Amino acid sequence: MQVDLFERAPPASVFVAILLAGSASAQWPQWGGPDRNFQSSATGLAEAWPEGGPRKMWERPLGAGYSSIVADGGLLFTMYLSGDDEVIVALRAENGWTEWEHKSHTGGGPPNSTPTVEGERLYTLGFAGLLSALEKSSGKLAWSHDLVKEYGAKWPQYGFSASPLAHDGSLIVPAGGAGFGVAAFALADGKLLWHAQDLEEIYASPVLIQVEGEVQVVVLAAQRIVGLSPKTGELLWDEPLEGEQNIATPVWCADGLLCVTAWPGSIGFRFSKADGKTKVERVWKNEVPIPQTTVVRAGDYLYGSTGDPAYVTAIHAKTGEVAWKEPGFSMANLVLADGKILVLDVEGVLGLGTVGPDAWKPSSRVSLLKPQAFTAPTLADKSLYLRDLEKIIAIDLGKPN
Repeated sequence: MQVDLFERAPPASVFVAILLAGSASAQWPQWGGPDRNFQSSATGLAEAWPEGGPRKMWERPLGAGYSSIVADGGLLFTMYLSGDDEVIVALRAENGWTEWEHKSHTGGGPPNSTPTVEGERLYTLGFAGLLSALEKSSGKLAWSHDLVKEYGAKWPQYGFSASPLAHDGSLIVPAGGAGFGVAAFALADGKLLWHAQDLEEIYASPVLIQVEGEVQVVVLAAQRIVGLSPKTGELLWDEPLEGEQNIATPVWCADGLLCVTAWPGSIGFRFSKADGKTKVERVWKNEVPIPQTTVVRAGDYLYGSTGDPAYVTAIHAKTGEVAWKEPGFSMANLVLADGKILVLDVEGVLGLGTVGPDAWKPSSRVSLLKPQAFTAPTLADKSLYLRDLEKIIAIDLGKPN
């Protein structure tokens, strides 16, 4: 039965059992899921959907925003715009009821950044650069910083967009500006730990990589991609790029490859160490840009979607060779799970299929959202959460009983 609710939830004590019941596989704690690669360990997904699409569990209104949805312990977290207020909201995963909201009168546009759950707190970065830490059970503010007013961070043209990265007791945040391109704050109390690099126009979320045992944080900015020490911000390597507004998250692979689908084409970097320093080699470049949407890797191939013209494509991760291009969807975000690809295009069409070196084989598609559905999907166990600029919906992707 579909539920269409948007009232506030009953007291949290009613749902203690739900909070305790969340399994590790059911969580999507940050941008891109557990490993920031848009892959889920969920199994038991349906091979195809009926003509009307998969079962809708609930839907409810939600204000404008491109912030994707975080799933943790029976709660969903995201951000939206309400008048001049930027709202951080916690919803009940089972029915969409509001558990709590935290409002900030910051102005600006619809929020872009996705919250990050770490421990018992939620960390968010607002459109205008307000960095906040809240208790995830209650929404109580633990600490906050205005990156622009306090530190002179440079406001990107389209607002702050990168999602904070929690690592080893710190929160790593692309800020932007002279000497403040990236900063790290203590998770516990918000103390500024370090700031470094002259980086601007940062829209892509940072990712962690490990180069022969050394953990590095990768930040993609305008015309540059850099590797930094997550402990100090020290520059470990720096590679020039052509694109001004690179948005897609770089894809790190266990075989030492970093694939960057920037404008005007995609690039493959291979990493190694020599004399204690990181060595970066450009091993391929092609003319296929996927600058705004998610890219996933399965086996030796990268799968993504580009626009103008729009198609789903496969790129060999080690050579950059394009295996195939298939039309049928507008520019789309992809998620990989249970041997299947989920595709949500900007027109609001959700698709399901399988991919391989030879072809994209769609099995189902259904229109669920309105155009400008740029927000990447969230998959927590068999539940898929989607939003556009007006509403949020929850879909059951499990096999029918």
